[in-house]
Amino acid sequence: MAIELVPLPLPASADASKLADFGREVKGVNPADVSPELFKEIEQALYKHGALLFRNANVSPAQQYALTKAFDPQSKSYGHGNNKTGETKKSILHPDLKTIPSVPQVQLIGNGTVYNHEGLAEAKLKHPSHTTFHKTRVSPEDEEKGVTRFYRWHIDAALYDLNPPKVTTLYGLSVPQGPGQLCRYDDGTGDELEVPLGTTAFVSGKVMFDILPKELKSLAVRSKVKYAPHPYVWMAPAHAMSTALGIESEGLEMPLEELPPWEESKIKVLPVLWKNPATGDLHFQVHPCGAMELLVDPLPEGANREGALYPDGEHITDLKEVRELLYKMQRPGIAPSLVYPHDWQENDFVLFHNRGLLHTVVGAFKPDQVRAFHQCNLAASDEPAGPTHEDVKAYA
Repeated sequence: MAIELVPLPLPASADASKLADFGREVKGVNPADVSPELFKEIEQALYKHGALLFRNANVSPAQQYALTKAFDPQSKSYGHGNNKTGETKKSILHPDLKTIPSVPQVQLIGNGTVYNHEGLAEAKLKHPSHTTFHKTRVSPEDEEKGVTRFYRWHIDAALYDLNPPKVTTLYGLSVPQGPGQLCRYDDGTGDELEVPLGTTAFVSGKVMFDILPKELKSLAVRSKVKYAPHPYVWMAPAHAMSTALGIESEGLEMPLEELPPWEESKIKVLPVLWKNPATGDLHFQVHPCGAMELLVDPLPEGANREGALYPDGEHITDLKEVRELLYKMQRPGIAPSLVYPHDWQENDFVLFHNRGLLHTVVGAFKPDQVRAFHQCNLAASDEPAGPTHEDVKAYA
């Protein structure tokens, strides 16, 4: 049987023409019990639309892990690994995750204190907020009026040693209700976006690439990103930009020699563009906070060199230059008209293509507002595929 797909309700701020293919609600399917035939349909729909929503779901941690794993049967460990001691305590991710004891690939995330939850007697959760990570912050006065920011635009990925997960599943168990918030970019553009309280915001990596001018498409299709070793430890002392799209270049990153032990062979060098396994589309998939260097291939033989950036190729090691180039390419893709802020309801189960979208936590909660979600993503059994030779010829 064909699954029933309904477009997700886009906010009034969205450009419906650009997001026509983005996101679908799956009707009449229980994500806790999916047959192999049904799974094939869900898989194709996920890669085509980027995000799938199942309302009123009832999914155990084991069932969530099983569905997540079905997209990559060889995957085993949580996307950031399951070592919660030693070096990971210095990571900026450490306070945000509580592991479900019976299914360590599933994490409890949220806000407030949760008691007697899936084998956890007491879990103190903290919703990550821009106030702890950005160089500047919204004033307490504006915050009281409901003004907020994106926290950190990212891909779920360790970006060191482990491969980026193919999909992430998010299951909303306890969702606080309250007035919406106004998300400000605070970058001089005047951009702002009305968002539901505690939304998860998504943008399409395909759209991010599609809207680029020719010279930036050419740069993107020829480039790879070298990520820092232990990037979440490396970036921990640094501050993010007000748009949450990368780190301010202040020289605050932890020096490489002070990081936990690392090996050159485990450093990730990944294409800027990742190829969709079902549609063949190219998605701009860069985690800007962890990027350290850019490796640009020369233009292919016979390509038009007029206006081309780095026509002979380049290895860019200046961190500020790397960040400025990535920002120039990524910032248009997070314009308010291109953001889908999900309005969470209790028992929403969202499955998204982690190799095709960027997402971010948004907003802030008061300490007594309890929010509890189960999150699962698995370090993939392979690296993302980049552009083909034909893609390079087409766009370079």
